[in-house]
Amino acid sequence: MENIKMNQAAVHLLEEWDPFHLGPDHYDTETADVVAALQGIDDPSTLAKVIQETYEHSFEQWIPFEDCVAISYKLIAIKFEAKCII
Repeated sequence: MENIKMNQAAVHLLEEWDPFHLGPDHYDTETADVVAALQGIDDPSTLAKVIQETYEHSFEQWIPFEDCVAISYKLIAIKFEAKCII
């Protein structure tokens, strides 16, 4: 159950992030890829690299690494918060 809530919260956060200002409905594939990666990554820098590569590959636009790190910290916080709720 905690995984479902974590995934929903992570998807919601990524939809709100909207790095290219295209609207929340334009990132389904990228969101799914990042949420899947989040399952096995606990390091913000590693997750930020995945986020940067995923979005840049799809949209062929550059995202500052600092922006990716900021969102990765929030995603990892969601992950650890979900693990702490029993």
